[in-house]
Amino acid sequence: MKIDSPLPGTEPPRDCRRCPRLVGLRAACRAEHPDWWNAPVYAFGDPDAWLAIAGLAPGKHGANRTGRPFTGDYAGDLLFETLAAFGLSRGVYDGRLDDGLRLDGTIIVNSVKCLPPQNKPTPAEIAACRPYFEGQLAALPRVTVLIALGRIAHDAAVRAAGGRLAAYRFAHGVVHRLPDGRHLVDSYHCSRYNTNTGRLTPAMFADVFRSAIALRDQTSGRNSSTIAR
Repeated sequence: MKIDSPLPGTEPPRDCRRCPRLVGLRAACRAEHPDWWNAPVYAFGDPDAWLAIAGLAPGKHGANRTGRPFTGDYAGDLLFETLAAFGLSRGVYDGRLDDGLRLDGTIIVNSVKCLPPQNKPTPAEIAACRPYFEGQLAALPRVTVLIALGRIAHDAAVRAAGGRLAAYRFAHGVVHRLPDGRHLVDSYHCSRYNTNTGRLTPAMFADVFRSAIALRDQTSGRNSSTIAR
């Protein structure tokens, strides 16, 4: 399986050895599912994006299997449905790497590139992946707005901008002006758990993207006319 990154030169090597626990899990997945991607998951989307979506890490049966962020699991169903509703994607999402989906003005970058056990990376693993995440944001000069899916992604985005975590508290729907001038919009992660428990509803998630688009239009001087279809 070959996948090209929209941000060449910013990705970890396929056999990255920085995190022993994640390396061990990767080896186990390769033995159990040799036809899966089972490697650091690359960014996905438009390299000229104005919006960057900061995710947590690949899911076992989603991105770790398919090789594309949020592809193949429930979180991707809600995310890509919302992107389509706001005109931020082209094509039809079908949960497959070859479904032809393209993002327009948007890119997805995970704060942790490899699958962690129980979707819970340790602080050391988050720190080990930080240079890749920060390098990708630095390679996106046109990004003016970030959406952080969860606290870990929020913290990674704040650190990448040179901010102190104590000054930027995570809270769903809150907008932060980061030290580098970009805006950060917080969202609960679009996981099955959060949606099943009602912590995050599709309407709440859509409001996050409305905020992002409004911020884009404020900074560019455009009149906001993008609404969910």
